[in-house]
Amino acid sequence: MLKRILVLVLLAPVLALAQAGEPAGKLTSEAIIKRTLEGRMGGIKVDAVAKTPYLGLYEVRLDNEILYTDEKLNYIFSGNIIDGKSMQNLTEKRLRDLSAIKWENLPLDAAVKTVRGNGKRMLAIFSDPNCPYCKRFEKDLANVDNITIYTFLYPILSEDSHEKSKAVWCSADKSKAWSALMLSGTVPTAARCDTPIENNLALGHKYRVTGTPTLIFANGERVPGAIPQAQLEKLLADNAK
Repeated sequence: MLKRILVLVLLAPVLALAQAGEPAGKLTSEAIIKRTLEGRMGGIKVDAVAKTPYLGLYEVRLDNEILYTDEKLNYIFSGNIIDGKSMQNLTEKRLRDLSAIKWENLPLDAAVKTVRGNGKRMLAIFSDPNCPYCKRFEKDLANVDNITIYTFLYPILSEDSHEKSKAVWCSADKSKAWSALMLSGTVPTAARCDTPIENNLALGHKYRVTGTPTLIFANGERVPGAIPQAQLEKLLADNAK
């Protein structure tokens, strides 16, 4: 992505000239920026362009990244914008908001459900049974109480991941089978059955889940990676409020 950003910066003056020669019609500034970038950058897909409330800049979204530009495409910036008063990282917050997944949009019946204690705190996880970071996270997660966990079996690493995921889903006790697999390496030997795994893969693709574990909290916040237990507890507590 860095190479693409450098190309964008180097060609910004060319894009500005190209824009000036194109008929704008009734297109908005956002549409013109999007069309110009896509038309001149050889296959780069711009997801969206939006006007920001600061410095007259426009936000350009590419995959899971944000660039900024002025209306005439004279300059393109990569990096974070920080509020000078609150010191809040506005770019980081925007990326979190854009990557959020509404809890009500998750098909929870397609996930392995685990309840501990009163089960009041909610967490969904996209996880691959062969992912070492997932296994590390599961060890910390085993110490967390008063939680309901929905694990979406998401085998993206290998065919063996598919087979293990199917065996977990087809087990009489899915939660117990998943825990034994991730914590002690015990592979279940369940009979074949219908599984939601292909639908889970389509769901992850839809929401651009590209790595495991990926955590989804009740407020929709998405957090990638095996975060420490202390950070998990904080996020769960914030959601409980």
